[in-house]
Amino acid sequence: MSIEAPDTEAAGAVADLWVKLAREQHAFGSHLRAEANRATIREAVVRDIIADGLLVAREEGEIVGFVMFGPDAERFEQDVSRGVVRNIVVRPDYRNAGIGAELLATAEAKLAESGFDVVSLSALYENRAARRFYARAGYEPHRIDLEKRLESDTDKPERR
Repeated sequence: MSIEAPDTEAAGAVADLWVKLAREQHAFGSHLRAEANRATIREAVVRDIIADGLLVAREEGEIVGFVMFGPDAERFEQDVSRGVVRNIVVRPDYRNAGIGAELLATAEAKLAESGFDVVSLSALYENRAARRFYARAGYEPHRIDLEKRLESDTDKPERR
């Protein structure tokens, strides 16, 4: 298994992995529409490849996982410089083999080399396996997003 920076020809395969993950994440409460976001994620993948903010894990030449990372987009002045891991995906049949941990550690090292003080990331609350994975890697809760569905008896939003 190797971790490497891909060229833009890998964008389609990376986007396909993201779409599969987005479908899986519905079980944990995600609102992302997997297929409807294929073009958007492919564009983001290309941008991150060009900006040196995407790494892939390959097994016998095949992409089995990836991580997307870069600077925090927050515009407020802070007392730390924050890097962000935006996506980390490993194909289900390759999970629990250390690939995710290696992708995460390599992204963290690249962010540290770029001068960031801290790294942040998000996980869906219901995805306990992801939260355990990040806790083992040393991540602690820092901020929490709260959500409330707005419904009435006469006007219920369509759930997808």
